Amino acid sequence: MEKQEFRAAGSLAAVFSVRLLGLFMIYPVFAAYARHLTGATPYKIGLALGIYGLSQGLLQIPFGLLSDKIGRKTMIVLGLAMFAIGSAVAAVSTSIDGVIVGRVLQGAGAVGAVILALVADLTTEENRTKAMAMVGITIGTSFMIALVAGPIVA
Repeated sequence: MEKQEFRAAGSLAAVFSVRLLGLFMIYPVFAAYARHLTGATPYKIGLALGIYGLSQGLLQIPFGLLSDKIGRKTMIVLGLAMFAIGSAVAAVSTSIDGVIVGRVLQGAGAVGAVILALVADLTTEENRTKAMAMVGITIGTSFMIALVAGPIVA
């Protein structure tokens, strides 16, 4: 892989994995934490965990289409800003409903498809599989680290 392709894939993989690290860290501890939030019920706790994936899943294709029109980097920045706003909302919320709103906003920053599209744009066809594997490895690694780090940080 060319040095420029390796650097681009590594940088985008890092953005992807750091974003996911924060998300994955809450999984092992959230149910115990959320029981103490105002209005928490088992249903709402499950909704708070799952709503992120739903909003992200619904917005992946629109984000990808928009990135074709206004640019991948612009959409990545917008998506990360949306994720940051959602993280702030969820972090300061004292009720489960506030956490749910924060998680919806986090998921609305659906940059996964855009990041992968930019990786494809910045690599040659011969090196694309290696670059995608690099992204995949960092996602898996961030998941493993998060499952151990989440309870330690909590």
